[in-house]
Amino acid sequence: MKVSISYLLAVLTIGATLSGCGKSGKSKSAAGDGQLHGVSIGGKYTIPKPPGMVYVPAGTFHMGPSDEDVSYSFTSRNKQISINGFWMDATEITNNEYRQFANWVRDSIAATILNYKKQAPDGSGPIDWAKASTIKWDDPKIQEQLGAMIISPDNRVNGRRELDSKKIIYHSEIFDYREGAKRENASKPRSIFIIKKDTPIYPDTLVWVRDFSYSYNEPMAKKYYSHPAYGNYPVVGISWMQATAFCEWRTHYLNTFLESKKRMTESDFRLPTEAEWEYAARGGRSQVPFPWGGPYLRNKKGCLLANFKPGRGNYPEDGGFYTVRADAYWPNDFGLYNMAGNVAEWTSSLYYEGAYNFQHDMNPDIRLNAKDSDPPRMKRKVVRGGSWKDVGFFLQNSTRNYEYQDTTKSYLGFRCVVDLAPSGKK
Repeated sequence: MKVSISYLLAVLTIGATLSGCGKSGKSKSAAGDGQLHGVSIGGKYTIPKPPGMVYVPAGTFHMGPSDEDVSYSFTSRNKQISINGFWMDATEITNNEYRQFANWVRDSIAATILNYKKQAPDGSGPIDWAKASTIKWDDPKIQEQLGAMIISPDNRVNGRRELDSKKIIYHSEIFDYREGAKRENASKPRSIFIIKKDTPIYPDTLVWVRDFSYSYNEPMAKKYYSHPAYGNYPVVGISWMQATAFCEWRTHYLNTFLESKKRMTESDFRLPTEAEWEYAARGGRSQVPFPWGGPYLRNKKGCLLANFKPGRGNYPEDGGFYTVRADAYWPNDFGLYNMAGNVAEWTSSLYYEGAYNFQHDMNPDIRLNAKDSDPPRMKRKVVRGGSWKDVGFFLQNSTRNYEYQDTTKSYLGFRCVVDLAPSGKK
């Protein structure tokens, strides 16, 4: 039995207000003096500072190699780019943070099965989270009622009833602004631009075994996501589609709370574009190879500055055999940790070899919502930063690489960005 849930995502309403350069005062009623004064969308507004995020100010930089293109691939030609300001997670999304998402989806599905809902005025039944948060998962009676979420008897080990991770499915509904903005689509109904999809969101823990042939990594497969010792380590085994679903949930989760407090909803959380990621990684240092500057991978004391594969494979020399804590090592000048090494990171950008030749120089972005039926070439997404199993070349700010959007790896994670004004940081 497959259980899916429909969520009502908040639609961002954009309002324009008029302001002058002199004193600001109260707007007069439209029927007051017959003059135009403007109508405010609400009262005083304070932009919230997103927890765990830092502000990356607007700026201009040279995107691409800071030195010779040693591979002569010419897939990242140097180009001057301007980027608008945005907020970015200071660290990669951790196991603990992703678990909040997975547990929310799990509990929402269980609450639907148990009919833990409130009766809304419009006849719909939103989930009663006060009840959903008290579900006793070890109660045999509850397990019996939630049989649709439990693995079948023939798949149990020693008769243990465990959740079927394939049933943890997130249903999302988003509006495709890029398609809706096309002139030829102006007269088409809004409904055809609403993208609805179901995404199994449980991490693929078997990547630790699958990624490395003739290598013993079973302890990581068994414990990395489920053991508290790894709670603040970056989550891995996440596909691009799962990372995107996480961003959509994070947006829904925040805006649902803001609406409950009768406050203005905020912009969407999303994956950074390739250009935003490189600009953030440089930390304001335009012509340097690494987030800390460079050109070396060690500081003056000889200590390695990131988690990667030093030399010919001395994995533990940098302080971590596999991944390390998401806040390990020194942050760059923007306050961002591990923009080089630890785990490589998904971006929202399609990987195309000649993209730099035609992208705009203002917030460049190239996206494609590839379908399952599309050829593999259309499913390539840019990944940046290098990882714990990569050599130093992949740690460079300008090095481009890609993975397919429906694949999962033990060395690939992500972090989110959100578009908010900078005044929220105070």
